[in-house]
Amino acid sequence: MNKNLNFAFFGTPDVASRTLDILYMSGYIPSVVTTSPDARSGRGMHMVPSPVSIWADEHSIPCLKPSKIDDEFLEAFKKFNIDLSIVVAYGKILPEVLIKNPALGTINIHYSLLPKYRGASPLEQALLHGDTTTGVTIQQMEYKLDSGAILAREEINIDINETKSTLKNTLIDLGGNTLVDLIPKIINNNINPEIQDEAGASYCKKIKKEDGEIDPSINHIENYNKYRAYDVWPGIYFFIQKHGKNTRVKILKASYENNTFIIERVIPEGKKEISYTEFLKQIN
Repeated sequence: MNKNLNFAFFGTPDVASRTLDILYMSGYIPSVVTTSPDARSGRGMHMVPSPVSIWADEHSIPCLKPSKIDDEFLEAFKKFNIDLSIVVAYGKILPEVLIKNPALGTINIHYSLLPKYRGASPLEQALLHGDTTTGVTIQQMEYKLDSGAILAREEINIDINETKSTLKNTLIDLGGNTLVDLIPKIINNNINPEIQDEAGASYCKKIKKEDGEIDPSINHIENYNKYRAYDVWPGIYFFIQKHGKNTRVKILKASYENNTFIIERVIPEGKKEISYTEFLKQIN
């Protein structure tokens, strides 16, 4: 049962498809899903659909995959007469005309306590900064990045040993369940939106592969926080000088004890996994 809400869902990666699972199990079924086009992936560079595209196919939901949000897409979207749009990690900027199209507007799950960490990497930023709390915010979307009125916000603690992969799982569940609780309030107009404090706004960029580089000899807590934040991708690594060239060494496992970053397992470029102790013996 759709619970009498005609809604659209915009999203692309697994964080979005898992949110769809939570909605679906609660009786909220999207009328249409919009996701990124299939992309080449893997060694064979085959065309692969996004996790949200796969979800839509498995649940027989109409799925739009525009390469850009243009007039042709807008006309196709308007035919669904959507009441509410929900956005979770879609990956494209929505034009204002699309944001304002549904009668109840467009809402977005953001994985930080807005206005903190607006932008593309809020989970990573919380860990990089050694934050002890984070959470999810559901906002009424505006064209300006992550600046819309706050409709719901839930806070959680971050353990010192939390990594992105574990924190992500917690926040997906928290965001999905918060959304399920919020939807009836939106339908019944039983919400007092909170305007974001622009003075407290901070921003975060998209993570790049080179962000994972560290100097293992310094900045112990900074290195550990990078290890926590980048455990899924891009990982962390350092370079050593060997035979006149830089060799990349990827850190697979590490810990933090007595204010010290302890490297435990590594993979030297072109070699097999090895303990860091044995690696140091080999290069000395």
